[in-house]
Amino acid sequence: MMPVRGGYAGDTARKVSFEAPRKFTTVFKSHLKETFFPDDPFYDFKGKSLPVKVKKTIQYFVPIFQWLPNYKVKLFLYDLLAGITIASLAIPQGISYAKLANIPPIIGLYSSFVPPLIYAVFGSSKYLAVGTVASSSLIIAATISTKVNPTENPQLYLNLVFTATLISGLIELVLGVFRLGILVDFLSHSTITGFMGGTALIICLHQLKGIFGLKHFTPHTDVISVIRAIFQNRKEIIWESTLIGLIFLIFLQLARFVKQKKPKLFWVSAIAPMFVVIIGCVLAYVWHAEKHGIAIVGELKKGINPPSLKNIDFDRKYIAAPLQAGFITAMVALAEGIAIGRSFAILKNEQIDGNKEMIAFGLMNIVGSLTSCYLTTGPFSKTAVNYNAGCRTQMANVVMSLCMMLTLLFLAPLFSYTPLVALSAIIMSAMLGLIEYDKAYHLYKTDKFDFIICMAAFLGVAFVSMDVGLMLSVGLALVRALLYIARPTSSKLCNIPDTSLYRDVEQYPDATDVPKTVIVQIGSPIYFANAGYMRERVLRCVRDEKANRLQGDDIKYVLLDLGGVSSIDMTGVETLVEIRKTLEAKYIKVVLVNPRLEVMEKLIVTNFIEKIGKERVFLSIEDAIEGCKFSLSHERYL
Repeated sequence: MMPVRGGYAGDTARKVSFEAPRKFTTVFKSHLKETFFPDDPFYDFKGKSLPVKVKKTIQYFVPIFQWLPNYKVKLFLYDLLAGITIASLAIPQGISYAKLANIPPIIGLYSSFVPPLIYAVFGSSKYLAVGTVASSSLIIAATISTKVNPTENPQLYLNLVFTATLISGLIELVLGVFRLGILVDFLSHSTITGFMGGTALIICLHQLKGIFGLKHFTPHTDVISVIRAIFQNRKEIIWESTLIGLIFLIFLQLARFVKQKKPKLFWVSAIAPMFVVIIGCVLAYVWHAEKHGIAIVGELKKGINPPSLKNIDFDRKYIAAPLQAGFITAMVALAEGIAIGRSFAILKNEQIDGNKEMIAFGLMNIVGSLTSCYLTTGPFSKTAVNYNAGCRTQMANVVMSLCMMLTLLFLAPLFSYTPLVALSAIIMSAMLGLIEYDKAYHLYKTDKFDFIICMAAFLGVAFVSMDVGLMLSVGLALVRALLYIARPTSSKLCNIPDTSLYRDVEQYPDATDVPKTVIVQIGSPIYFANAGYMRERVLRCVRDEKANRLQGDDIKYVLLDLGGVSSIDMTGVETLVEIRKTLEAKYIKVVLVNPRLEVMEKLIVTNFIEKIGKERVFLSIEDAIEGCKFSLSHERYL
C-alpha cells in the first residue's frame, strides 16, 4: 500500500485536489473565452459604472474616440510631415499598382483617398499607413483575368475587381467581428516570407514588359511563361525605353542604399519614386515620348471618387473569380497588414489588437469597393516611411488622404504624361526589397522544415501560380503541425546528482536513474490522434529500462508526469487504462504526478482515479518518489 494522500510519512502540507468537476457551462465559457478573447479586452470594465462602460465600449470599437479627445497641436506637426511624406509615395505607388492590377491608374489614386480615412477612425495602429500593395494587385489580376480579359472587356473586368474587393472586405469584417484571427495564424512566418519572395520575383519579371517597351506579353504569372514571352517578343524591345528604365531603376536602388546606410536620410528613398514620376512626365512631355514608342499613362480626369455600387457584379457566370481573389487577398492582406502593424508597435513597446485591425481592414475595403477603390491594406514600404517620418497617431493617414484629395481635384491631369517605363522601374525597385534572402538563409540554418515550407511557397508561386504556391506551403505547414500532434514529445526523466531536480536524460546524460522507478514526462494533450503512439512510447520506455537496469533493480513503479498534459479525451483515458492494465500484469504500478485541472476532472468523472486509487496521485515527482520508497519499505516490513 501507499501512504494516504498528502504525500509520505504522514505529511499533510501538500495535498492533491480531488474537487468535484466543474459544471459543463463553466468549462465551456472558459474555453470560449480563451479561444475568442485570449487578450481579455474588457478586463478594465469590472467595477466601473454604466456610463464609463458605455464610453469604454465605444472607444474600444471606434478607436478614434480614444485618441482624438487628447490630440494636441504638437502631435499634429509630426503627423502633418509624415502624412505629406507618405502621400508623395502613395501617388506613384497608386498609379503603378493599379497598372499591375490591369485597372485604370486613377483607381489607384482613388484607393489612397477613402480607405485611409476609414482606417483612421477604426484602426488601432498609430504607425500603419494604408494603401494598395503589389502582391494583392497581382493576385487580383492573375485571378480575374482568367474569366475576363481586361483589354477586351475593361468595364466588366473593373466591376469584378470591385466585387472581389467587397468580398475581401466582408471576409475581413466577419473574421474580426467573430474574433477568428486564429485562421490567419495558419499563414506562418515561413509561408509569408516565401510567398512574398515568389510574388516579388514574378512581379519584377512582369515589369520587364514596361522596361523593354513590349506591346505583347503573356497573361500567365509563372517564371517560365514570362521568360518565354520576352524571348518570343524580343524584336519589339525599344532601346530608348530600356535605357530610361535602367537609369530610373539604378537611381531608385541608390536611393534605397542611402536609406540603408543612413536611416536618418529615409526621406531620400521616400521621395525618389515621386522624383522619378516628375522627371518622367517632363521628359515624356518635352521629348514627345509616344512618338518614340514609349507608352504613357494617358488621361487622368479630375475629381474625387465616384460611387461604384452599381458596378458590383454577382453574375453566376463570373462570380467564381472574384470569390477566389477575394478570399486569397483577404488572407494575405490581413497577414501582411497585421504583422507589419505589430512589428512597428513593438518598436515602441506597444500592442495592437489584431481583431480590431481586421474590422478596420474589412470596413475600409467594403466602403472602398463602393467608392471606386480596390483592395488596400498596410504596405510595409509606406508604413516604414510613415514611422521614420515621425508619425504619432492615425492622423497621418488623414493628412495623406487630404493630400490625395487635392491631387485628385487639381493635379491628376499632370500625371497623365507618366511613362509606363517609370512605373515599371518603381514597382521593380520596391519588389527587389521584398525578396528576403537573409531570412531564407536564416531559416535554412535554424530549421530545415521551415525552410522547406518557405521554398514551397516561393517556388510554387514562381513556377506554378500564386494560389498553388500558397496552398502548397500552408499544406506543408499543416502536415508539420499534424506531425507534432500525432507524434508528441515524451521523455524519460532522471535525477540530476546532488539535487532534487529531475530532467530529460537525453539533455542531461549525467542524470541518474531512480531505483525501482521509471519517470516518463508527457508534454502534450492526450487524445485520439496520439493516444496509440503515447501508449507505445510509455511501454517501450519501460521495456528498454527493464533490459538496461542492473540485476536487482527491478522496476516496480512507473511515474507519469502529466504536468504538460493540458487536456485529455476519452480515447486518452482509455489509453491510460490500457497502460495501467499492461503494466500491472507485469507487477508494475502506475503513479500519476501533477495532473492539471481539466485532466483531473476527466479522470474523476471516468472513475479512473477511483480505480487507480487516490494514494497514487501526487503533486510533485519528489512526493511521488518518496511515496514509492515508503510503500516499498512498508511492503518489505510486512
